[in-house]
Amino acid sequence: MGIQLRLLLGIILLFVSLAVMAGKADDSTFNEIQLQLGNLLIAEERFNEAIEAFTLAKRGTPTVNQLFRARQGAVMSMLRLARFGEAYDEASLAYSAAPDNSSAVALYGDALWARGLFGEAEEAYQTALVFDPENGRGHHGLAKALITRGRLSEAMDAVQTALRYLPRDPELHHTVGTIYERMQRFEESAIAFGNYVNLLPAKHRSARAAWSRSQIRFLRSFGNRTPFKMAPGSSEQLYTVPFKLVREKIVVRAKVNGGREIDFVVDTGAEQTVLSQEVARRQRVQPVVYTLSAGVGEVGFRGLQLARIDTLQIGSLVIENVPSLIKNPPLGGMPTRETESFSPLAAGLSIRIDYDRQRLTLGRHLDASQADVELPLRVHRLATVRGKINNERDASFVVDTGGEVISLSAAAASTIETQPMTRSFPLKVYGSSGWDPEAFLLPGVNLMFDSISFNNYPVVVLNLHAPSALLGFELGGIIGHDFLKRYLVDFDLDKSVIRLAHRSSAAVVSD
Repeated sequence: MGIQLRLLLGIILLFVSLAVMAGKADDSTFNEIQLQLGNLLIAEERFNEAIEAFTLAKRGTPTVNQLFRARQGAVMSMLRLARFGEAYDEASLAYSAAPDNSSAVALYGDALWARGLFGEAEEAYQTALVFDPENGRGHHGLAKALITRGRLSEAMDAVQTALRYLPRDPELHHTVGTIYERMQRFEESAIAFGNYVNLLPAKHRSARAAWSRSQIRFLRSFGNRTPFKMAPGSSEQLYTVPFKLVREKIVVRAKVNGGREIDFVVDTGAEQTVLSQEVARRQRVQPVVYTLSAGVGEVGFRGLQLARIDTLQIGSLVIENVPSLIKNPPLGGMPTRETESFSPLAAGLSIRIDYDRQRLTLGRHLDASQADVELPLRVHRLATVRGKINNERDASFVVDTGGEVISLSAAAASTIETQPMTRSFPLKVYGSSGWDPEAFLLPGVNLMFDSISFNNYPVVVLNLHAPSALLGFELGGIIGHDFLKRYLVDFDLDKSVIRLAHRSSAAVVSD
């Protein structure tokens, strides 16, 4: 398949060159050739060149259909390159030109999604399906939105409907695999990811295919083991353990594979439970494959090992067969050793954080609690809530108990207006991918999360391009301890909300 694509690509390029030289290609013919060329370049994962072809396809006087296909191809290519802002601008033009066209509305939904505007994207997908109930992209987008709200059975129904109309779209099969993985049905997830790989045109050379094959091997390494297994009846119980605050991080004691208790940071900003190379070796946690990770720091994308912890015990809570990451190879030049962290949300556990009593409660289902504010929770690999920056920019923020401050992404910070006299101050910040040499402190920012406001507030600006690219949407920033410490905090996966109740000793955020 790859040889055939490259041969066809060469023929089209030759035809374009000859036609241009002879001056015989009118606008419509030239544009059609560029559209075909762009599609072939996408199949070859040559996305920058594809964008150039789609840009040329808009020259002169393209037909309405050609103009839309050129914008559609450009948006698809830009999203693959994590050029989310440009994709949004291009999709907005397509939507403005045809606001009642189902395909244009669904494309706009994809661009909204990539900006982290999940609610608006969900509305766009629903609107696309009103215009055309057989729009496969609309059903697929709706499935993705339902996943973020934990409605996995409904999401599976939606993506299976999408597959009836787009059976050979690899992205849809990847979404099926994601749903099965969230359902903790690993063998079915592996089958779906296998379908995804087989449908990729450049599967023998594609980086996406290579990483997916690693994921398949990891999922199948569980065999008949049940991931995140708990003792019968324990899924209905709540477990409360003490914690201590260390450098503004929640730290609990835990045992890995029956070993001695060690410190674990409770990290809602991590996709998996994480072990250092030293602890993994000592507790006989064997790596299975490498995977791709990304975080704050100049390293950006980082290869880490995927492994399985046989038993993880926190207090009286015992979880078996816990997927985990081993930080191997370790980063050098860091001010402190890389620590262990536990991701309760990845294990399907809701949590309650009581900062006053320094108690952490975990369970599959939280009991109802009083709240002053409820923030809708969307989980797309990481837990996010909606925020507004300077009353002008909506964005998704990761809620990170492993983080210390409130931060903005450099991408979000570049789009907001600041006071003329505002000065920024360079900072030395390190994250899971090393030092971020571009970090700086930006004072005078106004943030709003529902009714919670931070006025004239100093935020840390970080380069979050790598994690945004890996997640597939633009992160607006991160809210950590500085935000959460003011409240009794519930992460309720059942209800897809974060409940916040004011602490008696909470500090008042003032202008």
